[in-house]
Amino acid sequence: MTLTSQTQPTDTPTSAPAPTRPATSFWQAVGLVSGREIGTKLRDKAFLFSTVFFLLLTVGSTVLPAMLAGGPDSVAVVGSGAAEVLDRAGLDVRTVADEQAARDLVLSEDVDAAVVAGPNGVRVLALDEAPTDVVGALSTAPPVELLDPAAVDPVVGVLVPLIFGMVFFFTSITFGIQIAQSVTEEKQTRIVEILVATVPVRALLAGKVIAASALAIGQIILIAAVALIGMTATDSGAIMDQVAPAIGWFIPFFVVGFVLLAAIWAVTGALVSRQEDIGSVSMPVQMLVLIPFFAVIFGNDNSTLMTVLSYVPFSAPTAMPVRLFLGEAAGWEPVVALLILLASAVAVLLLAARLYEGSLLRTNGRTTLAAAWRNRGN
Repeated sequence: MTLTSQTQPTDTPTSAPAPTRPATSFWQAVGLVSGREIGTKLRDKAFLFSTVFFLLLTVGSTVLPAMLAGGPDSVAVVGSGAAEVLDRAGLDVRTVADEQAARDLVLSEDVDAAVVAGPNGVRVLALDEAPTDVVGALSTAPPVELLDPAAVDPVVGVLVPLIFGMVFFFTSITFGIQIAQSVTEEKQTRIVEILVATVPVRALLAGKVIAASALAIGQIILIAAVALIGMTATDSGAIMDQVAPAIGWFIPFFVVGFVLLAAIWAVTGALVSRQEDIGSVSMPVQMLVLIPFFAVIFGNDNSTLMTVLSYVPFSAPTAMPVRLFLGEAAGWEPVVALLILLASAVAVLLLAARLYEGSLLRTNGRTTLAAAWRNRGN
């Protein structure tokens, strides 16, 4: 009796092989995505134009005031008695031979004023207005005791909160909307399906956030460098000494706060399938930036409000540096606030990753947050 072998049926159903991604590590994929995003943005004329515009604005705000103010008052002096005093006061002193020469220089407007000595003492000659700088330099002022020498100049106290707030607000909004538009465009053109077949979804999210953060930080550093050069060229050393510590803390707060918002903007773009729908979905995100901005600008004189805002993640990047600049924060407070902001950013990134996975491949209209949460990986 001959036994014939028969192939026994297996319990495993046959199916088409699932598409496989290239053997690329997560961080290699993140590098590819971020490199692509950065390269695309550096070729974008709108991005380059905005960078040049902000640089010109920075140069104008730091250099033009000093140029328009002109140099020190020039004064002609007969003899050398008052020349040394006027020179110490920072005036442009020109020594002339006699009173007539001094008068001629004032009449021709070659100098702003002249100091001459006569029988009745020293006289100041001017064309049509008393030269207060010259008179002040020649006057004997009583000794002055400053009770609060570290007090912030009122004008600087208004400008610094405004600048910190505007930098964080406009950078977050500008780059945030660009992140959302980039994600939505990839969904609308179905390019995202090719990208997801090549790299993990979370690597796609991480690459976009890292690229936007790097570009934003690079732009801010470039603008800050131009501002510092401008202040150095115009001898604004006193203001630099006041602002430098606050800037040192503003940078890490800006970086962590921007990463937190960038993740939210990426999810915002993934929730819709058309560019036209971004405006309606992004309004709550814009409020998360807009409300803290106005709270810091108009409430920086309220110490209680500013203390609270310096620990709220969406307002801490501007509120805490402002409090440090005004001298209202203890040394331990920025450390605690930064740790809270960092923990919040990590939590938001984890939440954003799940929502991003659940909404990125849904191209049939607007996706709700609840649907994105339920459909992760589907």
